[in-house]
Amino acid sequence: MRSAPVKRVSDVIDLRTRQFPEDNGPLAHPVRPKSFQEISNFYTATVYEKGAEVIGMLKRLVGDDAYARALDLYFARHDGQACTVEDWLKVFEDTTDRNLTQFKGWYSQAGTPRLTVTETWYPAEAPGQTRGAAADAAHHQPLPQGSQMGTYILTFAQTTKPGTTAPNSPPRVLPIAVGLLNTDGTEVVPTTVLEMTEATQSFAFYGLATKPVPSILRGFSAPVILDRTSLIGDGAFLLAHDTDPFNRWEAGRSMALASLMAMATDGTGPDQAYLDGMATVLRDDGLDPAYRALMLNLPSQSELADALHEHGITPDPDAIWTVRKSMARALAQRCQDITPRIFAEMQVTEAYQPDAVQSGKRALAGAVLGLISRTDGGVQAAKQYEEADNMTLQLSALTCLLQTGTGSDQLAAFYTQWQHDRLVIDKWFALQTGMAAPGAAVRIANALTKHTDFNWKNPNRFRAIVGGLAMNHAGFHAQDGSGYRFVADWLIRLDPFNQQTTARMCTPFQTWRRYDKARQALIAAELDRIAATPDLSRDTTEMITRIRIAWA
Repeated sequence: MRSAPVKRVSDVIDLRTRQFPEDNGPLAHPVRPKSFQEISNFYTATVYEKGAEVIGMLKRLVGDDAYARALDLYFARHDGQACTVEDWLKVFEDTTDRNLTQFKGWYSQAGTPRLTVTETWYPAEAPGQTRGAAADAAHHQPLPQGSQMGTYILTFAQTTKPGTTAPNSPPRVLPIAVGLLNTDGTEVVPTTVLEMTEATQSFAFYGLATKPVPSILRGFSAPVILDRTSLIGDGAFLLAHDTDPFNRWEAGRSMALASLMAMATDGTGPDQAYLDGMATVLRDDGLDPAYRALMLNLPSQSELADALHEHGITPDPDAIWTVRKSMARALAQRCQDITPRIFAEMQVTEAYQPDAVQSGKRALAGAVLGLISRTDGGVQAAKQYEEADNMTLQLSALTCLLQTGTGSDQLAAFYTQWQHDRLVIDKWFALQTGMAAPGAAVRIANALTKHTDFNWKNPNRFRAIVGGLAMNHAGFHAQDGSGYRFVADWLIRLDPFNQQTTARMCTPFQTWRRYDKARQALIAAELDRIAATPDLSRDTTEMITRIRIAWA
């Protein structure tokens, strides 16, 4: 349905939203856990999404042809059997003659590796100049002497957050896809997969005329957290020139995060280079509309909170909500000279089809409508809602209206039209809790639980309201603790009837230690209240206990 770059970006957003917090907190566990209390608690993003990433890494390491041959052997050898990780890896060893003992660590080690990178540039030598043995030793390989071309070296170091995996665990095998760009944006070294097997490892590129700009972790070739601090100045260049679609998106994402962090901590304004780069992306008609829509999306509030925490800063949910709103308005103002044209060009006049072309146009039109709504107060969105001939356009317009603080009439009309479709009404409930302003979120969620169509024993309906509030970062983390109490109250009520859904809905509390002491105390009180509930299920008890005591 969508292009490969759009699918890859979407998958990574989901991985970072759901699996990375799990892998770096009290609920961390390996892809193949050694033990468990309740097996139903291991239908997790780590087992499924990270597990899929591990298979993807294996494919990058052995190559497409060897991967296909290994799969043929796997089905010939094991068709109809219940197999183990060892069976899976053995066919790759037999096919490629590789030793995958170290790679197997991905199945037994929890935690997301952190990858730092530094660069060293040795320009072409002047006559009579030598590099010296010290440079050779520093990078574990001899550098050419007397070269009339430069040498570029990338040095990587990997670590894993203490507490998420066993002490002194061996380093992971990391396929790091790298490309090098000239200063004019042309590729001097196409995508090359570097295989990292040590805690610290260097890779040299020879025969370069000028110092290149690196494009690192292309296609998100390994599920790691890449620290780009040493290369922070390359963001605008990569946003404009990177030939790898994922890394071009990543460059914009990194610039947005850096700017939002500065806005939240230092009170600075939005980064003009980021705004200009996004305007350039938006007007580039050669890019896939669905890809441009993804590029325009700002990092989530939770993602910003995590980034601040990673930098040793206690996140303030209210400040995060405010600066993200300010950035969105600044982006809307920067692009307002081109958004009317793009919006008009992305209108679908043919009969509705759920195909890639129409879906991409609707996605970009929706993203652009979000920008327009921040400058016209929702006028265009209201017009779209009235003229829409399908639910996708209605929901897009309704989302934009709610973000402007309007849309009550359209909300009522949407319910009247779609009340016969339970899945659509789930979206209706979730939209209201998810889009609510921080000060109104809990009040709106409480009101929705009194709606005649709220059946709290239906898992989808429960997730729409309770999960919707939990995903509303500033609303859930309301300073008075009302968001925590609301979620805890409903978890306690649901547990006797649906232990699995209750247990999985405990995860919004897993990041509680990254917030201020007052919020930590409020969350701890709710966790203790849930834990003290008589006859609490084993599923929920396990989750609450792990969240509560892991960092106590």
